[in-house]
Amino acid sequence: MNNKYLIYLGFSVALGGCSLAPDYQRPATELPQTWQAAPAQGQNMPAERWWTLYRDATLDRLVEEALIYNQDLALATARLDEARALARIVDAEMVPAVDAAFQRDRTRRSDSTATRFPAPPENNNYRAQVNVSYELDLWGKLRNSAQAAQAELLATTAARETVRIALTASVVQSYYALIALDAQVDATRRSLALRQHDFRLQRVRADAGLINDFSLRQLEAEVAAAQAQLPVLESRRSSEELALGVLLGRNPRALLQDGVVRNAGNAAPAAPVVPPDLPSALLLRRPDIVTAEQQLIAANARIGVVRATLFPSIGLSGFLGSESAALSNLFSGPASIWQLGFGLAQPIFQGGRLFGEIEAVEARQRQALAQYQKTLQTAFREAHDSLVGQVRAREAFDAENARVVALTEAQRLARIRFVNGLTSQLELLDAERNLLNAELKRADALRAQRSAVANVVKALGGGWTGLPGTETVPAQAQSGAAAP
Repeated sequence: MNNKYLIYLGFSVALGGCSLAPDYQRPATELPQTWQAAPAQGQNMPAERWWTLYRDATLDRLVEEALIYNQDLALATARLDEARALARIVDAEMVPAVDAAFQRDRTRRSDSTATRFPAPPENNNYRAQVNVSYELDLWGKLRNSAQAAQAELLATTAARETVRIALTASVVQSYYALIALDAQVDATRRSLALRQHDFRLQRVRADAGLINDFSLRQLEAEVAAAQAQLPVLESRRSSEELALGVLLGRNPRALLQDGVVRNAGNAAPAAPVVPPDLPSALLLRRPDIVTAEQQLIAANARIGVVRATLFPSIGLSGFLGSESAALSNLFSGPASIWQLGFGLAQPIFQGGRLFGEIEAVEARQRQALAQYQKTLQTAFREAHDSLVGQVRAREAFDAENARVVALTEAQRLARIRFVNGLTSQLELLDAERNLLNAELKRADALRAQRSAVANVVKALGGGWTGLPGTETVPAQAQSGAAAP
């Protein structure tokens, strides 16, 4: 009998290599070899601290502050810690569970019953034992559960990296939006000061009867127009500064009392990124794509978990210990106790519940597959748009910069002509108005160009250090179980 039991047990353990989950294969994707929209002259992106390409020490400090104190990143980190703990819980189910117990009882029987006992009515009992329980993983249910939990851990890790990349890109974009608003406020104030100066001079001329009231009122209206623009820009700047403070994780008091330090000295646009021969397969290491794929892997593994519920489950249990009426005799030879248990459970009738659960997890797997394909399509569109936007934003800034240079000279000449009486005040006002408008647009174009570079980094899933090779697309990603 014992030999038969051992043979059956060995056969059951051998079946432990069985898995009812479908074999996972990464869904086929058709990507172009390279990015056709990449700039003709680009550069590599630093892998970790990609924002250093702007060469702004103030920005570097702000990004580091956001990475430490931002609450969205703290929330993502806490979710990652939770996923790591849950994976450990699932892994623990694959090994035997062992626990120790100690029990002390004191009981008294009634002396008034019909049955008389020769033993004393009061008894002490001491019991100490070690319990062991284990479920044989015949159909891969536990292994598939562990694989699903590990995939969810990797998905959560990638989701945290998505938050990190989005956070750094948002800090960069908000920082340069704030600098652009500073430039627009300064340009408006300079224009306002110049118009106020002209208005004071023209008022003196009007009092002397050298110009008519129409020309004076027209200049006064231009002063009021500049004054109306200034509060709007200052309000936008205040809102942007508060938004950046929230990204940095500052408390409400610091948001109101501490301003955001910025370096307005660097007026050069950011250098374009993405060399022309960078492979488009780099897109596959984007964190949201990694998240979608790991969720697909988890859904695939859960099919095996639910399918295993249709088959028998075998549990082993036992304990070893001692039991005695006296504590002094608890660990003596005659007090030893032990037990071995074998349990077999097979579902017979569940009213279709188990088959319904299988259909549900298979449907979730198809949802995860569709989500992966959709995420990949969205990522490719965003990457292509960001690459095109980077090139076009640089062209727009160059055009706006050339426009400012030309209008600055035009405004200087218009003032000379007006002072010498060769042109009317209207021509000078037009020149000043056009120059202010051009300066405002140039500041916004510079912001858009710097923001476009950050969008490229975000769309491609962060920085990189090398071109084609293992540094571009991790080897694990090719197997479909990539860690982000």
